Amino acid sequence: MCGIVGYIGRNDAKEILLKGLEKLEYRGYDSAGIAVQNNEGIHVFKEKGRIADLRSVVDDNVLGNTGIGHTRWATHGVPSKVNAHPHQSTTERLTLVHNGVIENYSILKREYLEGVQLKSETDTEVIVQLLEKFVNEGNSVEDAFRQTLTLLKGSYAIALLDKENDETIFVAKNKSPLLVGLGEEFNVVASDAMAMLQVTDQFVELMDKEMVIVTKEKVTIKTLEGTVVERDPYTAELDASDIEKGTYPHYMLKEIDEQPAVMRKIVQSYRNDDGSLSVDEDIIGAMNEADRIYIIAAGTSYHAGLVGKQFIEKMAKIPVEVHVASEFSYNMPILSEKPLFIFISQSGETADSRAVLVQIKEFGYKALTVTNVPGSTLSREADYTLLLHAGPEIAVASTKAYTAQLAVLAILASVTAASKGIEIDFDLTQELGIVANAMDVLCDAKEEFEEIARNFLSTTRNCFFIGRALDYYVGLEGSLKLKEISYIQAEGFAGGELKHGTIALIEEGTPIIAISTQEHVNLSIRGNVKEVVARGANPCIISMKGLNEEEDSFVLPEVHELLTPLVSVVPLQLISYYAALHRDCDVDKPRNLAKSVTVE
Repeated sequence: MCGIVGYIGRNDAKEILLKGLEKLEYRGYDSAGIAVQNNEGIHVFKEKGRIADLRSVVDDNVLGNTGIGHTRWATHGVPSKVNAHPHQSTTERLTLVHNGVIENYSILKREYLEGVQLKSETDTEVIVQLLEKFVNEGNSVEDAFRQTLTLLKGSYAIALLDKENDETIFVAKNKSPLLVGLGEEFNVVASDAMAMLQVTDQFVELMDKEMVIVTKEKVTIKTLEGTVVERDPYTAELDASDIEKGTYPHYMLKEIDEQPAVMRKIVQSYRNDDGSLSVDEDIIGAMNEADRIYIIAAGTSYHAGLVGKQFIEKMAKIPVEVHVASEFSYNMPILSEKPLFIFISQSGETADSRAVLVQIKEFGYKALTVTNVPGSTLSREADYTLLLHAGPEIAVASTKAYTAQLAVLAILASVTAASKGIEIDFDLTQELGIVANAMDVLCDAKEEFEEIARNFLSTTRNCFFIGRALDYYVGLEGSLKLKEISYIQAEGFAGGELKHGTIALIEEGTPIIAISTQEHVNLSIRGNVKEVVARGANPCIISMKGLNEEEDSFVLPEVHELLTPLVSVVPLQLISYYAALHRDCDVDKPRNLAKSVTVE
């Protein structure tokens, strides 16, 4: 996810901005930039690549006490210096940075900016050009900002500079995180408090559809209607034991929100300079030599393996079996002649999986570990490792590691297919970018998922998840998340299996969460929903855009059909989170569970 920093005060802004951006590097990005303002004007420096690349183009002789900065992951337009933020209006009077997605940017461009020559391919530039249009019509910058914000549809966090006013940063947010930090004779702006802990631990939280006037002496928060809002700051009390949680109330919520950034980080980690995806040649060789792949995993990782089987079989055309590690160890099936074992484990320390690894190594079979922890036992003892690059996952209920596992398995399948000369009908790099954007949208819809949790799960003692094909596997993961942290007895079923016994458990008001993202089974799963509704069930249907119907509870942004599990699981994670929250459960540390299962 993109990052924003801003500073206004008595010191030179450059180094504060650059250090702030460095704190946001973990989010994943492809370009960066800063704008420094002084009495001579606004000086913009931006560059494709790392913060180190940006540092190399920043003019040390330019001094200024006001500035904004940004790290960008490409959404609208390719990664490039031109598309990097900050963006400026035609006259260069106005300069801004922006996180989020403006859904109606093309409509705004067509209706308001006819004849305006845009330099970039971004939705962001439309905002700054629209601002200048309203200023040119006689409005103050503040009024033009307010007028522009009322026209924007989508998510945004914005920091704006005006060349004719070097004593103010204009700020606004909607659905994208943004904070204002307070200091003595200075104030700062940041999309994450971590970015500005270098200068202050006092922060003011901003709410959706608020705009802020930030000077070095004062912070004024207003609604879009112009009403001034008073809000006390809070202290970001972060130390070595909880610094990774930042200002989130729970690690789980933070880790759910990190998933878009993880998707981008994974693509970044497995992408060559030419833009193609790449996996170690020895791993691809082992994939191609195998006549059958055996995925060994437990819990959430097992559910990831079920989806990974579909990726590998559909893309790379290699048969795959998925096994629960604890069962495989004691009940090994007849193996093929040239098997390859893939062990999936967030921690790389799962005892059940290691027991299988020890057994198959005795037989001389090759093993690949997919893990989040380099140097872990499963990584050390396997022949090969693929890292998830998800960053530390602290919450017991796995979220970002699960979607990272899916993304890495998809990349493995895609690269293997390419090595075999098999063409797939989509660009995985591009599609994972679309997935990341869809995740951003879903993470911004927390209020809707909290409402679903309140309406369907506040008092229930049980819940069923149903789906078909890939949606069935996602339902298994959704049910696991719910039972793990809310202690609601939850089960996931293939839709067609309901009438083979489970439908006997349906009572008046029993919540049924149905997932529909696969066109070829859409009508079938909706038929299953009607079957349970006829027995008194309370249905919550989560569907993909294009398959949605009027009664659906939530419609997912559209992504490639094969990659829907990466997106459809996010609502289930958030619904589970809020169900647990409303039941006063310990979200991060559910009873009887541990993050890393190191005993059988």
